Amino acid sequence: MTASHVHGSGPDFTKRALSPVRRHLVELLQRINFGRIEGLEVRGGEPVLDPAPRVIREHKFAGDNGPRPEAARADCKLKNQVADLMHLLDDVRDGTITVLTVKHGLPFHAELPG
Repeated sequence: MTASHVHGSGPDFTKRALSPVRRHLVELLQRINFGRIEGLEVRGGEPVLDPAPRVIREHKFAGDNGPRPEAARADCKLKNQVADLMHLLDDVRDGTITVLTVKHGLPFHAELPG
């Protein structure tokens, strides 16, 4: 596995290429679909999901509120927004993402302290 696959870039950027904890984060985003994650700790460039960060789901009336279909797939190509999130995890290295907003199962924007 090349470094570009692990860190989130290149044309073959897939869910399977991620570390297990990063893959779990992507699946969490896909299950949330619309909402946010608050207080996501990052250690060594990896998201800390135990203990779980706070998850807030948006409910859209007369809208699609279920998980993304990709959440159930063992592998799928990942979008550029996910690659950007993986680069952000690398940049944060050891710290906290205060708020990670999720839209259509993808990271939409992040708030960081300071």
